[in-house]
Amino acid sequence: MTQCPKPSRRRRLRTLAALGVVLALTTSCAGGGRSGTPIPDGDAAAEYVSAKFAATLEHLDDDLAGNEPRQSTHRSYTRIGDKKADATITAIQVGSPPSRFYKNHSNRDSADYRDYYRPAGSDVEYAILGPVYESLAPTAWVSLPYEDVGYDVCFWGGYAIVCRMLSTVQSSLENGHAAKQAKSLQDGSVELTAEVTLRDILEERVVILPEWALQQISEEARDGIVETRIALDPQGGLKEIEMNGLITAGGTEIEIKEHYQVLEPPTEESLPKIPPPDQITALKTDAEVDEFYDRMSQITSSGG
Repeated sequence: MTQCPKPSRRRRLRTLAALGVVLALTTSCAGGGRSGTPIPDGDAAAEYVSAKFAATLEHLDDDLAGNEPRQSTHRSYTRIGDKKADATITAIQVGSPPSRFYKNHSNRDSADYRDYYRPAGSDVEYAILGPVYESLAPTAWVSLPYEDVGYDVCFWGGYAIVCRMLSTVQSSLENGHAAKQAKSLQDGSVELTAEVTLRDILEERVVILPEWALQQISEEARDGIVETRIALDPQGGLKEIEMNGLITAGGTEIEIKEHYQVLEPPTEESLPKIPPPDQITALKTDAEVDEFYDRMSQITSSGG
């Protein structure tokens, strides 16, 4: 039996679900190799890549939990037939302890964005809403209670999806479902490639789809392959991860493109300035927060 989460944990889970890449319900009009030294194929490569992925996950957790300035972008594109979602998430961490800011912006509609900012040590997190979400609050800025109860870094929206991407590959490797290759590049970095299925991606919630969209994806399509490439720097840190797949099954074409990149470290100038209190809508109770995310979910998932 599944244990129901406590309100604070439930709130964080609801936040991540609301911030996930949900298929936009708009109809659209139809519209080089790398050199390096291969690492042994076959079982040796499988063992090597599995070990590298395990080390990467471990390193990522330690890395992201640190206080060093960090900045990354994650472009997420999903298409099912003529329905598309296309968004970029920018994650920024500055200071010690860190202030964290991430931006979830549609690449199809400049009015569709949700930014989230938590100053270091603050007991509130701020949501900054684009015009698409203006019905959620009378002001663009909304404050929500934040309880720092030891969540790991993958609970933060800025890192949630990249954690899920890595977890998807790791679980696929452990289950023997991924084809594995690896090579060492001239600068000492390592490139790992694997195949995961659309089923893996959906189960790990790399892409979050409304129920009506999931119903359009057949079992055959769920077994379709999504190619994955992971680049590690010479110290073993994550530089980049890509997932690309074009799957046709049951008369439906499904396209997945996920691309996460680590950028140059940010400065405090990258953080937003908090407006005066009269320009912020303060949510203080679990009921208010739940209603806020329920209504946000209706906006992101409506129209199926």
